[in-house]
Amino acid sequence: MKEHHHEKLSLIQDMIALSQADGHVSFMEDHFILSIATKLGVSAQELQQLKENPVSFNPQEVEMDRITHFYRLLLLMGVDDEHHEEEIEFCKNTGLKMGLRPAAINEVIDRLLESENGMLPPDEIIRIFQAHHN
Repeated sequence: MKEHHHEKLSLIQDMIALSQADGHVSFMEDHFILSIATKLGVSAQELQQLKENPVSFNPQEVEMDRITHFYRLLLLMGVDDEHHEEEIEFCKNTGLKMGLRPAAINEVIDRLLESENGMLPPDEIIRIFQAHHN
């Protein structure tokens, strides 16, 4: 149980690091992280501790969970309607560290940046990863 909670803290830590990648944490980014933390059962006190004392990287074992986390990072990146190069690189590198397929990561990010609203529906992201799975 403790290891599962550590995975959640690691996921939130990735989001905190992404929000800081461009040198400015917007209100929308901070609010989004708090929202995800709450949904994952991470208290506001634990969230504050993460900001002060980062935990080690601990990706989830199940690939679909890692894809879901990658998607959350993309949502966070677009929450302020800006896609900074530092944020894009952070998402790519985190996806690679999680063991996601590089071609799928690049395709998802390319399509996201080309999209009209700066987002992709979850089912499209899943299809992209499935297409690169073989």
